[in-house]
Amino acid sequence: MPWNWELPDWPQFSYHLDQIAPKERQFLLEVNNACAFLKNIGDQEYSQFVVEILSLEGLESSRIEGEFLDRESLQSSIKQHFSLRASPRQETNKEARMAKLLCDVYQSFDQPLTQEMLFRWHFELFNNQSNIVDCGRYRTHIEPMQIVSHRYGSSKVFFEAPPSAKVPDEMAAFIKWFNSASVSILGKAAIAHVYFESIHPFEDGNGRIGRVLVEKVLSQGIGHPILIAVSKVLEKQKKEYYAAIERCNRTLEIDHWIAFFADVILQAQSQSMNLLYFLIEKSKMLTALSGQLNPRQEKVLLRMFKEVLSGFQGGLSADNYIVIAKTSRATATRDLADLVHKKALVKTGELRHTRYWLNLRYK
Repeated sequence: MPWNWELPDWPQFSYHLDQIAPKERQFLLEVNNACAFLKNIGDQEYSQFVVEILSLEGLESSRIEGEFLDRESLQSSIKQHFSLRASPRQETNKEARMAKLLCDVYQSFDQPLTQEMLFRWHFELFNNQSNIVDCGRYRTHIEPMQIVSHRYGSSKVFFEAPPSAKVPDEMAAFIKWFNSASVSILGKAAIAHVYFESIHPFEDGNGRIGRVLVEKVLSQGIGHPILIAVSKVLEKQKKEYYAAIERCNRTLEIDHWIAFFADVILQAQSQSMNLLYFLIEKSKMLTALSGQLNPRQEKVLLRMFKEVLSGFQGGLSADNYIVIAKTSRATATRDLADLVHKKALVKTGELRHTRYWLNLRYK
């Protein structure tokens, strides 16, 4: 049975975008709501939001591929790129490379897609990695580009992309389509991703570059850089994500894929707004408590804020407080009671089941 790129009508995908028309309207409505909200926040909160979203996208997109980045190092690199104040942090090459890619995509969103841009992104992602032969260019190896699963002692080929010799022509057609296609924003984002992944033009990094292309489509569609982390949703739904894209391997009919991906984008959009509300509430709390916290309390609250929306996995216990603040149990008990009194934390449970949560009111 032929792969999708071997079918006679390739790359003419078949779809019905009317199925996602309500989702497109919801997406655009939420974009307008976000824009109105962002106009009323300060530069510091806005910069923090940009750093949080970009780093979240980079972390989760890498995690999908089995690569784990250090959050603080990645954020430090992003801040340095935007000339923001960053805490001294030992950075590794992989965080610095991902930061450069994310910032490049963010700042060049309105530029047409070009082969040189794709090569630059790939170079930024894999520069100085000795295991990548074709860095900053399309793959050239003569062996088939196969997506293989090794499970239970056996191998299964999930997909085989076009031969390397065909990639330049395939990508020229893709770039032309990308810059000229006039379809709904969500529809184009979904099509662009499955189209690019079907060609699989690079030796490595196709997933990560394919996902930043989604960010570029959305940003161009709304006229400014999109501030959502699509990869966070995809990582949480990785099994469904792979299954949905696998269904496209031998067909050009992609209605199921477009419906799935439109839902992913809407979920990412909702989560980004929750993050924005969180950051605003965090700023309000720290401002209200300025000068009222002892160094131990401040250290623990900042540690909880690092966990973003979850506050602290499973809630903060007195034992957690003792370890983080490096203090005695009696002091921890007094500090926690004071934080509850000041309405910084909410207490739940009793005795050894007592837990403390950030008292933030976000959507």
